[in-house]
Amino acid sequence: MRKSWMLPLITLVATTLGGTAAGVVPASAASDTPLRVMPLGDSITWGVGSSSGNGYRGPLWNQLAADGHPLDFVGTVRNGSMSDPDNEGHSGYRINEIAALDDASLTRYRPNVVTLHIGTNDLIGASGADAAIAELRSLVDRITTDVPDATVLVASLVVSTNSSEEQWRGTYNRAIRDIVDDAQVAGRHVVFVDMSGLTAADLADPLHPNDSGYQKMADAFHRGVRSADSAGWLKNPAPAPARVQSGVAGKCMDVNGADNADGTAVQTWSCGDSANQYWSAYTDGTLRSLGKCLDAAGGATANGTKVQLWACHGGANQVWQPYDGGYRNPVSGRCLDVPGASTADGTQLVLWDCNGGSHQKWTTLTTG
Repeated sequence: MRKSWMLPLITLVATTLGGTAAGVVPASAASDTPLRVMPLGDSITWGVGSSSGNGYRGPLWNQLAADGHPLDFVGTVRNGSMSDPDNEGHSGYRINEIAALDDASLTRYRPNVVTLHIGTNDLIGASGADAAIAELRSLVDRITTDVPDATVLVASLVVSTNSSEEQWRGTYNRAIRDIVDDAQVAGRHVVFVDMSGLTAADLADPLHPNDSGYQKMADAFHRGVRSADSAGWLKNPAPAPARVQSGVAGKCMDVNGADNADGTAVQTWSCGDSANQYWSAYTDGTLRSLGKCLDAAGGATANGTKVQLWACHGGANQVWQPYDGGYRNPVSGRCLDVPGASTADGTQLVLWDCNGGSHQKWTTLTTG
């Protein structure tokens, strides 16, 4: 049933976004859906070659605001003269380097739109495109897992005059369409954005667009957002991630060492502002940090069962319900507990009979 519904949508998106030369723009009324946008990629996302440093982000902001969207651009870095220069553009980064920072960044900001242009640095000096294609497929899967309620706009690479990149760019761009189609068939909100409208005249140097090139990129991403809106994909942003403070004074729920490997201890630690203390409450009852879920180890239900980080899988041992000022795991009937009300940094959380003690109280703190 889902596959038969998805196929027409794949055709619609490919037609509207791939029709730059023909000027095909999807019909869409102005939308007032708030957008929390994460521009994600390398130096082109950062805005190298742009006279203002805004890159495509400045004109895209203006277009989305004109459509009626309340806007917040998000990311760990800032560049450009625009009023909201936040982004996740990292000069020189390859796909795997972007993937390495995604879990923390996506968990921290929880965007409902991601604009992705990445792969240029992977193709320069490469002996083929296969490795970059595989990395991109993995990255798209990672993003849609971390923020399943987001729409991800995956752009084809813009033209360059770098012969090393150009020999593989066509192969890579064709593969992007396949990656997007496969994601859509799987029910993910992923859109292909065609950047073929840029020419060598739109470059400031062999790799980076000039202002006219960035305007064309903004136009293409804008069409992508409007297509997603027409398809009903744009949803209000999820509640922003926040720190979760324990009733044990001065301590917050913390992922040990900011490590998102399965089995990493979830503990109490002095409250700070690092990504491993930011948690998102999802509608499926999970609490997530660094792209993974708060998990009762091994599905156990006994008192003293250790609590850890684990890949989200829909199991009952990853469901946490608000209860008496804290969190209860319904399958065990037990609460998230700081054993012995310990004040020591590094105390691993456990399941324990709900008793209303301060060591079972948890308060959401606003982001700083």
